Amino acid sequence: MNTLIKNIQLPTGDDCQRLFHGRGHCFAGLEHVCIDWLKPVVYVTAYKPVDSELKEAIQSWVKTNLPECQSLILQHRYAISGSYDQGQCEVLFGDMVNELVVTELGLQYQLTLGKKQNHGLFLDMKNGRDWVKQHASGKRVLNLFAYTCAFSVAAIAGGAESVVNLDMSKAALAQGRTNHQLNKQDKTKVKYEAVDLFKSFGRVRKHAPYDMLICDPPAFQKGSVNIERDYAKIIRRMTEFLAKDADILLCLNAPDLSATFLQRQVDEFAPNWRYQQSLSAPQVFKEKYPEKGLKVFWYKNVV
Repeated sequence: MNTLIKNIQLPTGDDCQRLFHGRGHCFAGLEHVCIDWLKPVVYVTAYKPVDSELKEAIQSWVKTNLPECQSLILQHRYAISGSYDQGQCEVLFGDMVNELVVTELGLQYQLTLGKKQNHGLFLDMKNGRDWVKQHASGKRVLNLFAYTCAFSVAAIAGGAESVVNLDMSKAALAQGRTNHQLNKQDKTKVKYEAVDLFKSFGRVRKHAPYDMLICDPPAFQKGSVNIERDYAKIIRRMTEFLAKDADILLCLNAPDLSATFLQRQVDEFAPNWRYQQSLSAPQVFKEKYPEKGLKVFWYKNVV
């Protein structure tokens, strides 16, 4: 347990953040554990069973180092198959918290715990949201695979002229609408399209052209997305809808696909896109094998 205790990070400020990232394979024997600070909740995600010694070590660290923590919740992620219910969450102390609002970079987001695999905000994408906020002023933004619209909240906060959120999940977009409302953002600047992208490019065309494209697809979504097969389709079609000098943020979170894979797709299907910069995840998301971690690239449309 010493490795865990030595490597859990104390929160910096009140922002939601990861405290321990076992999934990066940098800590032998702890690859199945991630710990997040969702003030006032510590949320532990386990990808295989966690023994009592590890539970006690985490509980002891939290009580010693985070006196403001009101609930310590363990999600048994490995137990999730098909439908999800609260039974896969174990409360180590405090009460079960199903919904809460967290803060990141001055913006608020609603999270849902104990009902779905993901709570509504991917913490490794913090730097991506910050980049969007810094670059969105005056832009017409398309947010593909928008999920709960966190990128869009950042874009409007950064002065975007308009944002289109596209995602298959009506429930995710409803949570996204709540996120925009939490931040008192002008609802007339935000549109929602609850459709399958691959069957609805017409909906994308309706709001074009765009000055910024954000594409953060799932690696695989049954019946919809297989990103190894489909990223080329997305890139090829998106070239039709972008304004000159548009900014493009392409994300890839598939451990088995490298940065080279995505760069080759761009070279072949969008030769007018010029690479600008790679964006890293927050430092706590250390990866033993960096190519397996989150990849984020900024391109510009130089047509």
